[in-house]
Amino acid sequence: MRFLPLCLQSREKVPDMNDLAAAAQAWGIESGYFDVFGKYYAARPETLERLLTAVSGGHERPPELPAQPEPIEAFQGDDRKLWALAAQLYALRSRRNWGHGDFTDLGNLIACAAQSGAAGVGLNPLHALFTDRAEQASPYAPNSRVYLNPLYIDVDAVPEFPGLEEAGLAAEVAALRGTDFVDYTRVAAAKLRGLTLAHANFRTNATAERRADFEAYRHEQGEALLRFACFEVLRCKYPAPWTEWPQPWRSPDRVQLRRFRRANQEGCEFHEFMQWIADRQLAACAKAARHHGMPVGLYIDLAVGIDRHGADAWSQQDAVLADVSMGAPPDELNRGGQDWGLAPFNPHALPNDDFKSVRLMMRAAMRHAGAVRLDHVLGLQRVFMIPLGRGAVDGTYVRFPFHHLLRVVAEESRRLKCVVVGEDLGTVPEHFRETLTRWGLWCYRVMLFEREGDGRFTPPEAYPAGAVATFSTHDLPTFRGWLEMYDLAVKRGIGVDPGENDDARAWAHKKLHEILSERVPAWRNYEIAAVAAFLAQTPSRLVVMSIEDMLGERDQVNIPGTTDQHPNWRRKLPVLLEELGEQEDFRRVVEAFEQGGRRYRSE
Repeated sequence: MRFLPLCLQSREKVPDMNDLAAAAQAWGIESGYFDVFGKYYAARPETLERLLTAVSGGHERPPELPAQPEPIEAFQGDDRKLWALAAQLYALRSRRNWGHGDFTDLGNLIACAAQSGAAGVGLNPLHALFTDRAEQASPYAPNSRVYLNPLYIDVDAVPEFPGLEEAGLAAEVAALRGTDFVDYTRVAAAKLRGLTLAHANFRTNATAERRADFEAYRHEQGEALLRFACFEVLRCKYPAPWTEWPQPWRSPDRVQLRRFRRANQEGCEFHEFMQWIADRQLAACAKAARHHGMPVGLYIDLAVGIDRHGADAWSQQDAVLADVSMGAPPDELNRGGQDWGLAPFNPHALPNDDFKSVRLMMRAAMRHAGAVRLDHVLGLQRVFMIPLGRGAVDGTYVRFPFHHLLRVVAEESRRLKCVVVGEDLGTVPEHFRETLTRWGLWCYRVMLFEREGDGRFTPPEAYPAGAVATFSTHDLPTFRGWLEMYDLAVKRGIGVDPGENDDARAWAHKKLHEILSERVPAWRNYEIAAVAAFLAQTPSRLVVMSIEDMLGERDQVNIPGTTDQHPNWRRKLPVLLEELGEQEDFRRVVEAFEQGGRRYRSE
């Protein structure tokens, strides 16, 4: 079912479709936008025309959506005030991994976090990327949001893996463990070699129990897994983007895919095998969190868009706009706007089959999580879309069926008993946050941005209860980097406008010192622990502290708008996972949360 353009749902007459602006408006394409500074940009005629062509698919009127749904509350968990430790999983350094954090590392981190009184462990998106282009490492530009990145598999833990020595990988793995940055190309080569050997042994020697579990997983995943596995094999056969593949592989039906799998059984089964292993290892981590009594468990990020050349874009062609890009208008840190290079959903196709594409994505994210964070949740209401080949300022907003999407998110949240957090940073529409609150989605409060007009930090009591509070994010400086102005120097050194001068930062430092001295005087000499003590005083249900801040890291995880200028998504943690609990700053943060009443259990 396709729905009537949003702006027409309350109108009696259809605007003249010969009028470009009226036609665009009828399809939810806004005629211009304001940036964060209040400057208005009128959308170019070319922008309106290209976006209209993309979202309408040549149709003049699709049928109308049902009436706006009544709010239902998403799952809330219990009402305790808690804290969680956040980590980039790939960055974990351990004595046993293959130079890239894996699910066994995650299990060990869960044990450490639980012992420290954390209610959960926050993670970067675990989405499938492209193992043959592993250096394209951003977890926010996924091949698929439905399936997992096999680089997180602990190959040693796969029963069919013959071992490092027999696989001829002992020396390579030892070398990969010693690097300060993740060498994605070599890690991918080693893991794929190990998993190929494991799969070969599985095909010939799997126990009946293992084979039955694999087949149960395949049956449960159904056509979605069939499409993903076939896509991965087809990518090897036809290296060009799928839009250039020979017919019928550009858009095959189920019968053709089943025939293809029979003809390429070993290759397709290998990708199904990797997804099965990854799913079962992640499930074991979730089980471990429950065993430790963690109220939240895994708190996982869900990326806002997908790679237009990836599996999801190919599998859901009716629901995805592959010829436009998502982004954001100009703001303080990005004066020219942002082009994220990601493909968005088509709002006019989403209601098909009761939002099947959205439900599939949400269920995959919530499958093993106690909470999920929706990256750029503003996209539930409107998405800033840019025609391919144009600059970011040449985009404009396209409206989405906001309340219907909230209904879907809330229903899946209740079904899977998973809290939903909306990352609501950026240019926020009027009443947007109030609407999220009515539907039970928690908001996101970043201390660096919670400031008054004169630069003072917002007092803790002003934070909302239904929120996740944190000092920073992966796209912002770490606490130490911010305090030492290191981030400003790094950005200037690579030609990126930091959006702030030294005087403004010094003023912010002064204001931070004032609020910490006033609100947490006993902790003011311990810096990051003082910030933890401050955030612990907020009414917010969950406070999240990044492991980078707890270890005093200076470099931030990602500098938006950069590729090769900065080692985004590559830097490993400075200490071994096995030694994490021994670090002084780590222990002080744990103590600050405990004294602030956020430890989830007393022992």
